[in-house]
Amino acid sequence: MHNVIVTGGSRGLGLGIVRRLTAEGYRAVAVARKMSDQLAATMEQVEQSRPGSLHFIPFDLGDIQDLPALVKRLRNDFGPIYGLVNNAALGFDGALAIMHNSQIERLIRVNTLSPIILTKYVVRHMMADGGGRVVNVSSIIGFTGYSGLSVYGATKASMIGFTRSLAREVGRMGVNVNSVAPGFMDTEMTQGLDGEQREQIARRSALRRLPDIDDVASAVEFLLGEKAKSITGTVLTVDAGSTA
Repeated sequence: MHNVIVTGGSRGLGLGIVRRLTAEGYRAVAVARKMSDQLAATMEQVEQSRPGSLHFIPFDLGDIQDLPALVKRLRNDFGPIYGLVNNAALGFDGALAIMHNSQIERLIRVNTLSPIILTKYVVRHMMADGGGRVVNVSSIIGFTGYSGLSVYGATKASMIGFTRSLAREVGRMGVNVNSVAPGFMDTEMTQGLDGEQREQIARRSALRRLPDIDDVASAVEFLLGEKAKSITGTVLTVDAGSTA
């Protein structure tokens, strides 16, 4: 059973990815600060249908210095790590001119620094074990921009640059690195958008709707699977044609 680590796996898109992966025969390890009711319910269901295929590891991904120990523990507990999905991210919004420096730092720490350092330690094992897959969750905001999301946009754009260069670095060791860029979805992160803004985004998209969590989870699963073995260094946009 292939092990896939999913950060921010307790709710929203992360939980959707975890559900999809366990249904497809992977062993998913959800890493998040705390257990959520939705994750607990999912674990119960999965334990009945596919015992041992979903695990939860509590960890605050802002604790950069503890990441090496986390990866060591994951490798010891579960064996070779086949996949890493860097999904955890904070979604603070606010005009840059009035955003607290501490908030800017926290966004960059959790959304950029943490996944880069986590990937560093995971990729060492992948190369030693003969290969693996890394999927970085970016956002269309990383290349379109959105007022009030300048710092968030900066962190998401950085994940795309990271994806492209890392793919070149680790490809010869059998590690594929790709990114998915979701558009606006119905998750807790977009609750700040009122109905009118949502409608407007949906109206402007080619398919006249927002993508749902399952659409993005399917894209992640595709990039982890055998059908994507020759795909690396790419960004797969899942936005119902918002950027078309």
